[in-house]
Amino acid sequence: MLRPARFRSGTVSVAHGLGRALSSRTASAGQWWSVGHGFGRAWGRRTALDGLATDAETLSAALLAIEDERSWDAQAELTRSIEIERAALALGDGLLVTRAQLCQANMRLRSGDVAGAAAQIWRVHQWAVSHDERRLLARTHLVWSSIHQHLSDAEQALEHAVLAVELLDEDSTPHMHIWHRTKLADALYAANSMDAARIRYRQAEQLAVESGSPALLCLLNNYAFTEFDTGHQDRAEEVAERLQRLAAERGELLEPAYLDTVGWIQIGNGRYADAEATMRLCIERHAEGRYDGADAMAMYLLTLARAQRGLGAYERAQASLAESRRLCLERDLGDLLVRVHQEQSELHAARGEYAEAFAVHKVFFSAYQARHSVQREARTRTRQAMFETAEARQEAERFREQARRDPLTGLHNRRYVDERLPGLIESDPALTVALVDLDHFKQVNDRLSHHVGDQVLVLVADLLSREVAIACPDGFVARMGGEEFLIVLPDTAAPRAARLLDGIRRTVRGHDWAAITRGLPVTVSIGVAATAEAADTTQPTLLSTADSRLYAAKHAGRDRVVSAADHHGSLREYVGHASAA
Repeated sequence: MLRPARFRSGTVSVAHGLGRALSSRTASAGQWWSVGHGFGRAWGRRTALDGLATDAETLSAALLAIEDERSWDAQAELTRSIEIERAALALGDGLLVTRAQLCQANMRLRSGDVAGAAAQIWRVHQWAVSHDERRLLARTHLVWSSIHQHLSDAEQALEHAVLAVELLDEDSTPHMHIWHRTKLADALYAANSMDAARIRYRQAEQLAVESGSPALLCLLNNYAFTEFDTGHQDRAEEVAERLQRLAAERGELLEPAYLDTVGWIQIGNGRYADAEATMRLCIERHAEGRYDGADAMAMYLLTLARAQRGLGAYERAQASLAESRRLCLERDLGDLLVRVHQEQSELHAARGEYAEAFAVHKVFFSAYQARHSVQREARTRTRQAMFETAEARQEAERFREQARRDPLTGLHNRRYVDERLPGLIESDPALTVALVDLDHFKQVNDRLSHHVGDQVLVLVADLLSREVAIACPDGFVARMGGEEFLIVLPDTAAPRAARLLDGIRRTVRGHDWAAITRGLPVTVSIGVAATAEAADTTQPTLLSTADSRLYAAKHAGRDRVVSAADHHGSLREYVGHASAA
């Protein structure tokens, strides 16, 4: 009998894993659990904000409900998270916006739009990394793990699941600590590492028991199925019994999908009468209407038919199978219909109807091949969407970087300075900046050519960059325009900065310029300013101070460094100073 996990991969979500957890079915029937499988909410979630206050605290709570609570209706949650994103945009709250986008990606995944989820997850990941949001990043990797599970890439799925656990810290919700470990266990199982998976399931179970988490029953469901699917029937039975006992102790009714898992394990252990009773209870409970999923009833009837075949109750088995087939055809459940064909072949064989069994088996094999091809094409589309998204992201990054670079020298430009410098001024009390200007640069352009002038600018830029990289690895150089440059030295007090900058001045002057300038000297004047010199320093005031000191250096004879100490007292000429001509 084909494992359930071999087919229903089209709706894989991060982990909305009810029922036979790793069979990747729809929400109520064994689909993977969402980033934060939620619990205890009314089944009928609102599909809009319905007058919900739109302050940041309320929006955050609404997102947490989507992240850490269970919902049966992925489409409703998608609509809700889109509306929350709009409200967060109006507030200008980037974290709330990105959390809402992650919820959307997860709901798209649960709805079967894996390519859409893959395209959206890149933006979320990029924002989380750039803003060092560990909790958001952990949730993002959990979604990514599920995307790779859909693509049958167990190695990448496991890598992301590991990161989803490694990023957990004291700010992570209790549910995240439980469910991320559960999903790591699922990924280890998928990677054929059941021994390692078992350790993670037990860790998650212990946390869930200690905290009284509603996630306990679901993780035990996953645990039981993986033990069963890897051939450990006794262990699967033990975990399934624990699942039923804990549900009874908590006064909770087992959901239909959990009962389906129990039924599968009972069939695997030859307990067909128990399995039939379990599946009748499963179907009865599903009929109460609290659980959705287009393929749920058809799948439960298929499991029931298997139990009845094992009992030798062939007429009952045929009736159950016929109803399952009818639902598959009515609801276009192609993946499940393949398994119905397989079970029909098994049922014919059990009756001794070997010709019919062979004929139906050919139908099964043909349908299996067709569905396999469809799934392969779907995975190809998803991979293409991921590639195109990654390519577009890299292209955007390239354009963004180009927009912040001076095309002649390759240095950062004023736009980059305007983005980076304010943050450094605000956070670094020992920040020093310096404006550097070439002396008598007009002579180079006028007497030699603008082409030579460009060569000088490029070489000066290279000298400044190399010297700054050595003296202050966290610093940077930018071209502000014409022959003027800015040097930014984080965590460098003014006295030390003045010495470093004078070394740079001497490096420029001492370079062999003869081959380019034919004897014309190339020197620089430098004006220095530091955040420590005045309270409430801003970018305009800091650069204005540096500019005034650059002006003082020019008027004092050029080829020199002027800092606060020089500007307030007598200008100091460094040893070896040679005034520009």
